[in-house]
Amino acid sequence: MFARRISVAPEAGSGAPRWVRDVPALRPLFDGAAIDLTAPLTFVVGENGSGKSTLVEAVAEQFGLDARGGRASVPGGNVDTEKTPLGEVLRLDLTHRGRAMRRGPRLNRKGFFLRAETVLEMNERFNGWHGYWEHDVNTQSHGEGFFTIIDAMLTDPGFYVLDEPESALSFHSCLRLVAQLGELRDSGSQLICATHSPILSATPGAQIIEMRPTGPTDTAWADLAVVQHWRRFLNQPETYLGELVTAPDAPEPDAPRTVAPGEEEAFIARLRERIYRED
Repeated sequence: MFARRISVAPEAGSGAPRWVRDVPALRPLFDGAAIDLTAPLTFVVGENGSGKSTLVEAVAEQFGLDARGGRASVPGGNVDTEKTPLGEVLRLDLTHRGRAMRRGPRLNRKGFFLRAETVLEMNERFNGWHGYWEHDVNTQSHGEGFFTIIDAMLTDPGFYVLDEPESALSFHSCLRLVAQLGELRDSGSQLICATHSPILSATPGAQIIEMRPTGPTDTAWADLAVVQHWRRFLNQPETYLGELVTAPDAPEPDAPRTVAPGEEEAFIARLRERIYRED
């Protein structure tokens, strides 16, 4: 492994923007908590706004990768010089192997930060450059272009960070990515991936960190909130949908409506509040 611990430097924590310090799942880091990386493949799972992308972006930056997406950064070159919101204060404790790679020549620094939201931008910046990919991903589907970049950039044993890669992928493509992540891990790479996907996070042997309101928490796959919600939704979609939308052939308004099971009532109430801003 290249990195073993994520924390916030105590003396620098106050330098982070207030909104970062106020993210519930990140707040414990500013109070002295740390995330121990216990496996070469780590998934960071959480809701939108939970801080998972902010966290992995800062991890990539601290390893010296291009925080916009890319490989080893070049100060004053092709990357932003400003720190990311959390990267300013994040501390990434490296192993001896990680320190050797981080301090070594840039061309020997094997790593890449893959951000699904900036794949097209990365294509504009790097397509055709020596050491990157040859095919123009603008001529491919989103998923095909995604794998063009992965096949070209995630190869040698190195430190790889991914941010929500599943957004470009179908069900079967997610399974293909699981296989590639497993191969990279087994080849000596370390990977940290922010994801919503119960497919990716089910990769055998992976460490899973759930971004909870109480802080980053090591969690078993079956105990992840996203896994439990998907399981219940697939088993009984009307439990969720019946409280949110009315089907075209629905009965008259005064007819009995589907009642959610007791364990779902509180969740449905919160969901309606988030969607409709009801009291």
